[in-house]
Amino acid sequence: MEGIVIKSTGSWYLVRRSDGEIIRARIIGKFRLDGKKLTNPVAVGDHVLLKAEKGEEETAVIKEILPRDNYIVRSSPRKKMHLHLIAANVDQAVVINTIVQPNLKQGFIDRFLLMTEPMDIPVVIIFNKSDLWGEEETETFEILQEIYEEIGYKTMRISSESGEGIEELKELLKDKTSLLSGHSGVGKSTLINTLDPRLDLATMEISDYSGKGQHTTTFAEMHELAFGASVIDTPGIKSLSFINMEPETVAHNFREVFAHSHNCRFGNCTHRNEPGCAVKSAVEEGAISEIRYFNYLTLFDEISDQNHWERNMDL
Repeated sequence: MEGIVIKSTGSWYLVRRSDGEIIRARIIGKFRLDGKKLTNPVAVGDHVLLKAEKGEEETAVIKEILPRDNYIVRSSPRKKMHLHLIAANVDQAVVINTIVQPNLKQGFIDRFLLMTEPMDIPVVIIFNKSDLWGEEETETFEILQEIYEEIGYKTMRISSESGEGIEELKELLKDKTSLLSGHSGVGKSTLINTLDPRLDLATMEISDYSGKGQHTTTFAEMHELAFGASVIDTPGIKSLSFINMEPETVAHNFREVFAHSHNCRFGNCTHRNEPGCAVKSAVEEGAISEIRYFNYLTLFDEISDQNHWERNMDL
């Protein structure tokens, strides 16, 4: 029998069978992704083949993961050299940010895009809690909106409190399977409740002491919304690193860097110190955002240092 994984709880998965029934399932054996070790070999959104366990009517074994259209993967936050599958078979990803409560971490946006871009997954960049904005926050949003829409990403300002942007977001989500992600405290669970109040997901206030969010979502889970959308809710992400990438991958997946790189003097240009670099010229001329270029350099150096460390460990 076939089904789709709708919740991952670590050792057990909830799978919605093709007949609509939900069954608990587990895996036997090891699954890998491109030869890499995985902390969770099965992701929410995976289509799987099941076999009922002997003597058990309500549990099954996942025998096979069917071919994925795409997947989103990150380095495991707990196990070095392991990858963690976030979701599979999504139509789009929605990254939720705040400018205040908690304060904006702009670099997280580009780290998130580095996860989705290799799979050509469309991304909507949301700036939540717009009801809390003043003139300064609105100006910040407009600057970032111009940067990201210029390179082809949809951006939105929304508020669960005032309702701004909610109907437009519903239209973007309708008839699609969407991953919803972001830092803890950005209002993800509140937003899902606003989209479909029937779900009544647990929410938590921002800590007055730290100004940071606290986790309310423990495991990834797919929710069917009343207006015909499927959303995969994921635990808040604290940080993102990339053990599965080479430094060159960063340039290939920063859209505007890749587009200008064809005009560099050297084919292996890293866009840092080389003469005749078209990317650096584009930054100086304002054709590439200085913010994005700074984040590109940060990620390139971070992955280079990480790979150097790994090679030394292998000696």
